[in-house]
Amino acid sequence: MLGTGSTLGSVDVLELARWQFGITTVYHFLMVPLTIGLSVLVAGMQTAWVRTGDRRYLKMTKFWGKLLLVNFAMGVVTGLVQEFQFGMTWSAYSRFVGDVFGAPLALEGLFAFFIESTFLGLWIFGWDRLPKKVHLACAWAFSLATMASAYFILAANSWMQHPVGVDFVNGKPTMNSIGAVLTNNTALAAIPHTIAGAFSVAAAFIVGVAMWHLWRKRSAGDEHRSMWRSSLRLGSWVGIVAFAALAITGDTQGKLMFEQQPMKMASAEALCHTEKPASFSILAIGDVANANCESVKTFTVPALLSFLAHNDFSSEVKGVEPLISAYQAKYGTNYPNDPELGALAGKPIDYVPNLPVTYWGFRIMIGFGAVSAGIGLLALWLTRRGRIPSTKWFPRLGLIGIATPFIANSAGWIFTEMGRQPFVVVPNPSGVDGVWMFTAQAVSQLSTGEVWTSLISISLVYAVLGVVELYLMRKYVRGGVEGVMPPEKPKQDNGSDAEDTETLSFAY
Repeated sequence: MLGTGSTLGSVDVLELARWQFGITTVYHFLMVPLTIGLSVLVAGMQTAWVRTGDRRYLKMTKFWGKLLLVNFAMGVVTGLVQEFQFGMTWSAYSRFVGDVFGAPLALEGLFAFFIESTFLGLWIFGWDRLPKKVHLACAWAFSLATMASAYFILAANSWMQHPVGVDFVNGKPTMNSIGAVLTNNTALAAIPHTIAGAFSVAAAFIVGVAMWHLWRKRSAGDEHRSMWRSSLRLGSWVGIVAFAALAITGDTQGKLMFEQQPMKMASAEALCHTEKPASFSILAIGDVANANCESVKTFTVPALLSFLAHNDFSSEVKGVEPLISAYQAKYGTNYPNDPELGALAGKPIDYVPNLPVTYWGFRIMIGFGAVSAGIGLLALWLTRRGRIPSTKWFPRLGLIGIATPFIANSAGWIFTEMGRQPFVVVPNPSGVDGVWMFTAQAVSQLSTGEVWTSLISISLVYAVLGVVELYLMRKYVRGGVEGVMPPEKPKQDNGSDAEDTETLSFAY
């Protein structure tokens, strides 16, 4: 909760706490999708090597596997701060949701992360020590565990978006069904969408790096050219399929949001007034910050929003202004007159999220996702029938393209989290009464100085970690295949490979 006093209770504490959680969460989520997508693709590359014996797939496994490990390590370090946040700046929130959050977070830590770390260790140190198929099974166990980890985290996050499986006892939700929490329809819609986004990130990363190396090694005699070409085409196809999956799963998520969080979706469209049928806004000109949208002109597709909301081109979609009245009637017009709310005590509740963030965040998510898939499609066309463009824009396009799905993923999460304001736990329209919480009620009793100190400290540490990650990634990307493959074993006089027990085949 917000504190009291000259600096305690200032709305600045709430804003600073939100900035701190937003910075750490978005930063951490830069690593997460790359780890999820790349782990599965590396396991697939190793499977191809075990099945075919083609050394090209072994090179792909080792090169992309090394980059995966660097990213995974940074993801672990940055992820640790996330759970500390609940006790640092959001202790009131932790007390409110603790009975529900404990189960999925424990499952993520004790089950998914334990399997992840165990089998990743076996995979790293098991080369030439474990049988090939056992070693391959370790790769798949690790990669599937990363998705299980995402599942449990998303189940917890989805409960905040749509509380289920609880009773309301003594002013707090008490879980009555872990099954209901884990099979929340909001979670079941979010998981495939998030996994598809992860594959989009990993695909763009592979395409960008492969385009750069392929351009550098465009000489027909280069021994590694086929490996880079295979990587590029694999990444391109995965990116295209991932974008198609994002569109399908995003449509499912959108329909649920229109039911569960209508204000979020009205804000995403800058739909200030109810329309029947409702048009989908492609682009807005003017200031979308005001809930009446009187000065905003949009380019629209007629009736499309009605279809996206209800699978019906003639249905009604409620706008921001009428939804404000509905929220006020159900959840009140003013915050409780509680001294611990400080400056917000007794003040009117603003049920409208930041409209520019939700409107443009939604379009950035879709737009940059489409650009990423487009670069993959272009890469396939430019490298057809063995061709490799010689112009410098070819590798530059690939490297720029790496950023596009990262931006799309981040914009999507910012839209998801900011679009539910002013709630930190959004009320379930068909759920148990009382199971919701305003963000202003969730903050720890801290001074602005304390929050500033933690915000600056964490941001500086994350900045250093960012430099380290970029340095290591750049180093190993530039090192290419030569940096991860052992030297070729010398041939004996009879033409067989000499024994080489001293060389580590997969040294990290």
